[in-house]
Amino acid sequence: METRFFIISIVVIMAFFVSLEAGESNGAFTFGENFDIMWSEDHFKTSEDGQIWYLSLDKETGCGFQTKQRYRFGWFSMKLKLVGGDSAGVVTAYYMCSDQGAGPERDELDFEFLGNRTGEPYIIQTNVYKSGAGSREMRHMLWFDPTEDYHTYSILWNNHQILFFVDKVPIRVYKNSGKPNNFFPNEKPMYLFSSIWNADDWATRGGLEKTDWKKGPFVSSYRDFKADGCQWEEPYPACVSTTTKNWWDQYEAWHLTDSQKKDFAWVERNLVVYDYCKDTKRFEKLPVECSLSPWD
Repeated sequence: METRFFIISIVVIMAFFVSLEAGESNGAFTFGENFDIMWSEDHFKTSEDGQIWYLSLDKETGCGFQTKQRYRFGWFSMKLKLVGGDSAGVVTAYYMCSDQGAGPERDELDFEFLGNRTGEPYIIQTNVYKSGAGSREMRHMLWFDPTEDYHTYSILWNNHQILFFVDKVPIRVYKNSGKPNNFFPNEKPMYLFSSIWNADDWATRGGLEKTDWKKGPFVSSYRDFKADGCQWEEPYPACVSTTTKNWWDQYEAWHLTDSQKKDFAWVERNLVVYDYCKDTKRFEKLPVECSLSPWD
């Protein structure tokens, strides 16, 4: 019986990825059906069919959007093409947050793409916040040029782990210890956001490389947003499922699969630039979640 259930679960997960890829190819939703502009609507454009969204940054301001819907747990995916050329100081952010205004008690899961000087590799930074506290940064190099084509950036979030994916390759595993007062955002529903903004005080070589506004406007583009998650409805929805319907909350999604472990090991060997769990100069005592194994 256990073997049969395992096989059925794997089939469900594989079927989901097939349907996800099919959905990404046909672009099922327009921007307006999923998102609202947060600021600077005049810095936002769409393609004629509404399937590609463009955010621009100039010396005056950037731009951002957010989902209309909040979620608690699920799989969230977007294709991005980043600013090309000299993008030093420019940050493109794609993230989940429980607060529309980045409030002091927010929970947050971040992808931040740190701009560069022409010819240098993009750095991708991920971070986790709980109740307004962060400082859980990791930085990775990418194994491709993210300005030449669209690539898929995804978050898997359940009560057991948070996985950050690039083209379905897990680059970061963040585990839940299950103990009281642990540093794991699992209680607050989150919106999804994306934005482009100037961060030349820290983003490129620690702020040494400033934004060259003569190269602007800087434009990032988006397509194929997919969300397969628990939509939040007050006062409290049944967000944790024991059925195979919500594959992202089944046992197989609580851990890395064997193939994911191979990909993750390759990332760990080759692409990690910074890991807060190894920064003993910054932390006199490493955060408690650093003792959790990503392999379990």
